[in-house]
Amino acid sequence: MIGAYLFYGVLSLAASVYLYFKWKHSYWKRKNVDYIEPEFLFGNTGDVLKKKEHKSTLYKKYYEHFKSRGQKFGGLYDFQRPVLMVTDLELARNVIQKDFSHFVNHVAFLNEENDPLSGNLFNLRDEKWKNIRALLTPTFSSGKIKMMFETMVKTTEGFEKLLDKSAKINEPVNIGPQLLLFTTDIIASVAFGIEANCMENPDSDFRKVFTNVLGSSPLQLIKLIIALSLPKWLLVLLKVRLADQKIGNFFTKVVTDIVEYREKNKVFRKDFMHLLIQLKNMGELEDGENLVNSTTKKHLSIPEMTAHAVTFYVAGFETSSSTMSYVMLELALHQDIQDRLREEIHSVIKKYDGKITYDGVMEMEYLNMVLQESMRKNAVAANLSRNCNKAYKIPGTDVVIDPDTEVIIPVLGFHWDPEYYPEPEKFDPERFSPENKHKIPNYAYLPFGDGPRSCIGLRFGKIQSLLGICFIVSKYRITLNNKTQLPVELDLSKRIPAVRGGVWLDLEKL
Repeated sequence: MIGAYLFYGVLSLAASVYLYFKWKHSYWKRKNVDYIEPEFLFGNTGDVLKKKEHKSTLYKKYYEHFKSRGQKFGGLYDFQRPVLMVTDLELARNVIQKDFSHFVNHVAFLNEENDPLSGNLFNLRDEKWKNIRALLTPTFSSGKIKMMFETMVKTTEGFEKLLDKSAKINEPVNIGPQLLLFTTDIIASVAFGIEANCMENPDSDFRKVFTNVLGSSPLQLIKLIIALSLPKWLLVLLKVRLADQKIGNFFTKVVTDIVEYREKNKVFRKDFMHLLIQLKNMGELEDGENLVNSTTKKHLSIPEMTAHAVTFYVAGFETSSSTMSYVMLELALHQDIQDRLREEIHSVIKKYDGKITYDGVMEMEYLNMVLQESMRKNAVAANLSRNCNKAYKIPGTDVVIDPDTEVIIPVLGFHWDPEYYPEPEKFDPERFSPENKHKIPNYAYLPFGDGPRSCIGLRFGKIQSLLGICFIVSKYRITLNNKTQLPVELDLSKRIPAVRGGVWLDLEKL
C-alpha cells in the first residue's frame, strides 16, 4: 500500500512539474506574441547547452526568422525564462536609449554580501549602478586612456619576443592564445600595476587565476543556470556565489597589498589602479599624484575596488584578444587590405619618430576602418541583454513587457542584415570610410552597445585592439597557414565567439 502511495505521489509530482513547464512555455502565446516553439525543459537555447550551436549564431537565426515574418519583435525562452527578441531598430533605440528608464539593468547575478566580486559595474542595479557609473566614467576618458598608453606600449616588447620565436623558425602561430597572453599582460599592468610577464611565463599563477575567473567549468555553468533561474531572494538566502572564494580572496589580497604599498611609499603609476586609489581616498579624480585621504565624498571600498578591477580584466582581455584574432584572420585572407593598412601604419609611425604613439594610432584612419568592419562582421559581443525593471507598452501595439523580462538586442543579426550592410558576408572596410559610414542607420552597429549602459571601457578596448593590430602589421607580414580550418566555424566550447581550431598564421618578420 505504501509503495502504491509512493508511486502515485511521484507520478503526481512529475505531472505537476510537466504542467508547470508547459504553462511557463505558454507565456508568449498568452501574450499573443509571435514566438518560436520551445523545447521541453530547455526552451529555445537547448542547442547551446548541448554544444550543437553557439548562442551568437543561434540568436542570429532567430532574428532572421522573426524579421522574415515581418515581426518587429518575437518571443523566446531561455530555459523557462521568457525572452523578448527585438528585430526593429526603432524599438532597439527605445530599449537602449529613449526609454532607458524601463530597461536600466542587466540580467545578472548580484549578491555583494556573499559574493563580493559580483558587485561590479556590469552587475550593479538601479541607483547604485548609476552612482558608481558616474564615479568610474572619468577613469575611462580619452585623457586617462592616453595616460595609460605608454604603459600599454611597453608590453609590445615582450610580445615581439614571443612572436619572433615562431617567425625565426618558420613555425605557424595560433595567434589567439598569443594575443590572450598579450592582453593579459597589458591589463594586469594597467588594471593592477603588476608585471605578470605571462608572455614569458604562460604558466604563471596570475594567468592561471585570471583564466579561472571566466568560470567555464561545468560546475560554473550549472551555478550560472541556477542563478538565472531562481528568484533573487532565494539566491541571497542560500548564499549562492558564482565566483570561486579562493579567487575572490586572491584578488582582494592583491588589491589590498597594492593599495597599502603605494600609499605607504607614495608610489605614482599611470594605471587604472592609481585612479581607483584616488576614488578610494578622495571620491574623485585629480590629474596629479595625490593619494592623501579625505572624508568629504563617497569613496570606493577595497571590495568595490577589487570587483571593478577584476571586471576590467574579464571584460577586456578575452574580448580584445578575440577581436584582434578575427582581424588577423581577415588580413591574412585579404592581402591587398593588409598591404594598404601597413602602408598607412608605416607612414604615420615615421611621422612620430618611428614610435607607436597614442596620437599616431588615432590618426590611422584605415586602421580604424579595418577594426570597425571586423567588429561588424565578427562581433564578439553578439547580443545585448537588458532586464525590464518596470512595465513597458511597446509603441504601436497592445503588448506590455512585464517587469523582470529579459530583452535581447541581437547585435550579430543587425550586423549581418543585408538591408543595412549589402553583402554582409564580405569583409569591406570601406563601409566605415568617411564617405560611407553615414549610410549605416543608427543602432545598426553596436559592437560596444549604446546608451547609458554602453560599455564603459570601450575606449580602452578599442585602443588596446588598435595597438595590437598596429604592432603586428608593422612588424610582420601575415599569411594564413593551412592548419586554419576553412570555412570558419565557431568553437562551441567558448563563451565568446572564437574560431574553431584557432587562427593559424605564418609570420614573416619585416
